[in-house]
Amino acid sequence: MKKILFLMTLWAMISTASAQSSIYKQKVKDADGKEMTLRAYRGKVMLIVNTATRCGFTPQYTELEALYEKYRDRGFVILDFPCNQFGGQAPGTYEEIHNFCTGTYNIQFPQFDKLDVNGPEASPLFTFLKKRQGFQGFGNGPKAEGMDRMMRKRDANYTQSSDIKWNFTKFLVDQKGHVVARFEPTQDISEVEKAVLKLIK
Repeated sequence: MKKILFLMTLWAMISTASAQSSIYKQKVKDADGKEMTLRAYRGKVMLIVNTATRCGFTPQYTELEALYEKYRDRGFVILDFPCNQFGGQAPGTYEEIHNFCTGTYNIQFPQFDKLDVNGPEASPLFTFLKKRQGFQGFGNGPKAEGMDRMMRKRDANYTQSSDIKWNFTKFLVDQKGHVVARFEPTQDISEVEKAVLKLIK
């Protein structure tokens, strides 16, 4: 019995260490286009978002900034990754995108260089996130129904893949590097806030 308990404890420790090292070793490019890892955010609750500046969901920047300002002093951070893969709704250079976001929505949270979230050039970070939290539907309501109709026109079997479906998909990561939740752009920010509150100190 003691041996079984020891092995279970050891496995839990290995799993936790693996989760920590995996998320924090993912490479991304910062605002200057320099490669970096997420090691700087170790121990924080992270909300990782793929964004766009010309999308119907772009006003979510207001809600995200409010959430960031509310909980940033409690170990919470939002990591913003512009992506132009959905309807070409994040055109322009990083500088143009950043100027728009700071000028229009006054965002204060970290914003990174543009990247792909799906396909052969997908960022390893988003590949990592998708493997740990697959697509589980758009939820309920008019926005969810609208997204479902749009996606089914493009691919009748779209629900079967873990791919990012649209701009402003959000992944919540706890202090130990575990990807604990995924939120589609159609889900209310209040759902995200409730999940964040369960994790922060």
